[in-house]
Amino acid sequence: MPLSTRKEKILKAVVTDYVENCQPVSSQEIQNKYFPEVSSATIRGDMATLEELGYLAQPHTSAGRVPTAEGYRMYVDKLMPSKKLSSSELKIINQTLKAKAGHLEDVVRSAARLISEITNLTAVGFTNASMSDKIKSIKIVKIADEMALFVVVTDRTVLKDAIAQMNMGISEEYLSKAGEFLTSVFGGVQIADVIDVDKFAAKVREEYEKIYKALIKILKEYGTVELENLAIEGAPKLLQHPEYSNVKKAKAMLELLDAKSQLYPILKSNNMNISIKIGHDNEIAEGLPECAVVTATYEVDGVAIGNAGVIGPMRMDYSKVISVLDYIGKTITNLGEDAQDE
Repeated sequence: MPLSTRKEKILKAVVTDYVENCQPVSSQEIQNKYFPEVSSATIRGDMATLEELGYLAQPHTSAGRVPTAEGYRMYVDKLMPSKKLSSSELKIINQTLKAKAGHLEDVVRSAARLISEITNLTAVGFTNASMSDKIKSIKIVKIADEMALFVVVTDRTVLKDAIAQMNMGISEEYLSKAGEFLTSVFGGVQIADVIDVDKFAAKVREEYEKIYKALIKILKEYGTVELENLAIEGAPKLLQHPEYSNVKKAKAMLELLDAKSQLYPILKSNNMNISIKIGHDNEIAEGLPECAVVTATYEVDGVAIGNAGVIGPMRMDYSKVISVLDYIGKTITNLGEDAQDE
């Protein structure tokens, strides 16, 4: 059933006031602030209809009304205004991310930290670790008599570096040539194929066999660190919201944040630019307080490098959150383009 223009405006007003004050909103308040020309009885009737349709709820018979998950969804999908970030917010985003431009894994973690600071919500971020990534270059640097640093650059321009044990007495020149040789063999090849020894063993010279084995070990580990790449910023901020003043609810949410394997599936954006999951959309564990998860997929050169967003009460400033996620996404994309131009 489509809503009339007035009912849409009333729903929008209830969401706006409730997000700001966390107090049930009465028909009298709506009339005074938004509809002085409409009687309180008419507004009360419209709010009752919105309740029957599932967009509003009344916590107590004598109280005003609050938005439901369906009410927030209608607001986000159709009624939400855009919100501009302040000049100081834009400045801190640009400065922080620019400082991390050479390391996109750090960029996603920094993005989560920025999101938490600006929205005052708990933020999450993770980088994608995919065996379908293609090798761009391999550089090997001697850092001790029996130790070398491998720097692997993938087509997502994400640097993966790891230290490997080497034979005593290996020279810097040998390692440099080994890196050049492996780049010539594996440039443009997917990681999943690089670690398939049967495919490439014949192409790797005997003199670089140990180096190749060290590389395989590093790349195999690369594909297994997905959960380790999940960063949580501002977890204590959950406790600042009235929704989690109940100890049982707060404990359940903090346990969810701690259980990364349970949290990760609801953070995935399914290749959507921005994903908004409200209440039961999240398919979280039974008994967990309803919450909202808003995440964005961040890309460089058309390739997804990771996701970042917020998790918190359904009563959040969705317009502000989306503006922050969107601007950070554009900034990250620009950083990647600038890096390629250099």
